[in-house]
Amino acid sequence: MIKRILVVVLITITTSAFAQEGNSSPYSFYGLGLSNFKGSIENQAMGGLSILGDSIHTNFRNPAGYGALKLTNFTIAGSHREVNLESDNQTGSTTSTTIDYLSLAFPVSKRVGVGFGLIPETSVDYEIFEGDDEALSQYTGRGGVNRAYLAAGVELFKGFRIGAEGSYNFGSIKNESIQANVDQQYSVREINESDVSGFTYNLGAQFETTLTRDYKIFTSASFQPETTLTLENERALESVIYSRLDNAVIGVVDSQDIPVGDTEFINPNTYSFGLGTGQVNKWFAGGQIEFSETSKMTNRAFNIANASYDDSFKYRLGGYLVPDYNSLTSYWNRVTYRVGARYEESGLLIENQSIDEFGISFGLGLPLGRGFSNANITFEYGQRGTTTAGLVKEDFFKVGLSLSLNPLRPWFVPNKYN
Repeated sequence: MIKRILVVVLITITTSAFAQEGNSSPYSFYGLGLSNFKGSIENQAMGGLSILGDSIHTNFRNPAGYGALKLTNFTIAGSHREVNLESDNQTGSTTSTTIDYLSLAFPVSKRVGVGFGLIPETSVDYEIFEGDDEALSQYTGRGGVNRAYLAAGVELFKGFRIGAEGSYNFGSIKNESIQANVDQQYSVREINESDVSGFTYNLGAQFETTLTRDYKIFTSASFQPETTLTLENERALESVIYSRLDNAVIGVVDSQDIPVGDTEFINPNTYSFGLGTGQVNKWFAGGQIEFSETSKMTNRAFNIANASYDDSFKYRLGGYLVPDYNSLTSYWNRVTYRVGARYEESGLLIENQSIDEFGISFGLGLPLGRGFSNANITFEYGQRGTTTAGLVKEDFFKVGLSLSLNPLRPWFVPNKYN
């Protein structure tokens, strides 16, 4: 029964997600938008840690994890966000519901695993009004970048795995600005559109070894080399009829295409290192640091005043606890309890203010039935930005839900009987 209920919930999330963008934030205006993806729901509950190899879950952040798979894993996830926005003199709120990922991973032998899937990587979603009764400026943005990936991992010897991932990135981003003045018959609208495409890659390694009979140490590293994404850009300048009552354009008087060249967006070198310790199927605690050369990034086909990029750093702490994964008398003793925290220096500077983000999270891994399938729920509270220099501070609450479904045996093991 619980599995049927969770499937219905995820279908509901999926249906609404296609009608909305992933991050309702003015900071999604910059670059290719805000990152939707923080790893699997299980990772997110532990502050985004991706150190562990797992025999029944997919590790999206480190492809070496595929070498640990022992069962086929189909997973789908969605999330819902409630965001409160605050500036020096205004407040507001937004909501968004999205798909986080859809993937299939499976072992092809005892030491090799592969996986593929689709991830909405970034999103652009904002609507900003400035002005008074005499003049008004409206800024809106929609779109984002999706990532279709294929990955593989291999365990070279006991406890040591390596992996690689190749991804094709694609999407479309549209930005509009409208200038309306009561003294002018028509308003002016500028539209910038970019179609994004290109490949990215990720390499990873994991190593685990026994410290004592009961305790293990886990290490991980990953590297995403610098690549460039191609942006095919279009720009249009229009005279429009703007309704202040509806806050919308109700007619186009004249439109002119403005020639603008295609550009390249640098996806920078990114390095990640993690270390942790624990007892398998009992508990784990660890930390991770990520460094990205985001100072090489630029904005799209138009210049943005008072905005620049510096290198970014991300810090993560987290872990899990399973009271008794073999318990026959208590369901809640078999539940995985996860907790984590993260702090992210995004590298984005606006008015010389660093746009940073932090979050604290808690999650549950709920066993489904007698097999290895489970549902995972994550709750996170966080903040992004600042009210300094006229900027916007965001407080957000997020609920994430995933289904991780596993058959009772690997697909490559033959039936003993017909």
